[in-house]
This record gives sequence, C-alpha cells and structure tokens, in this order.
Amino acid sequence: MQNEPNILDPLAVAETWHEQGRAVALATVIDTWGSAPRPVGSHLVIDGEGNFQGSVSGGCVEGAVIAEAADVITSGTPRLLEFGVADETAWRVGLSCGGRIRVYVERIDG
Repeated sequence: MQNEPNILDPLAVAETWHEQGRAVALATVIDTWGSAPRPVGSHLVIDGEGNFQGSVSGGCVEGAVIAEAADVITSGTPRLLEFGVADETAWRVGLSCGGRIRVYVERIDG
C-alpha cells in the first residue's frame, strides 16, 4: 500500500492528494449559528476532478461548496461562503432546520 490516506481524516486525504500532484481545495466550517449538521472545524477536501472526502454540512450545501471549490482551485482566491435560513436558497441547500453556517474554502498550495 503506498501512502493510503486515512479515509476518515479529510486533512490526511488533502495532504496525500496534494503530494500526488492533484489540485486540491479545503473547505472548513468556521462558524455556526442555531442548528447546524456539522461542528466548527469540520472539513471537506475537494480535488480538481470533483472528487471529495469529508463533510461540512448535509443536503445540497456540499454540492454548492464543491462547485465553489472548483473556482477556488482555478483562481487561487479563497472564498467565504454563508448558508442559512436568512438566504432565499436555504431550503434548496438543505438548511431548513433553522441553522446557519459559514465555510471558508481555500486552495492548498506548496
């Protein structure tokens, strides 16, 4: 077995994918309010091909984060994303439970 990442640890996966030469972005939950499916510090790692490991939320939030991560990988510019009941998109992204989350997405370089 060559450098198999711990599949339960998105940070280990991010490191392994980066070492393999993949373009990688890391999404991290930085704030939550009310009911949120994942705690602060939860991670989702995404590569340039759309593969992902980990979780920052449930429902369609992760699909939206993965789509944003593709832009972050291309541009290199980090993004701060916010999802919650105050947004018109709350129901569409699966936050109908009254929660709000902020997710920071950054490209892994160097």
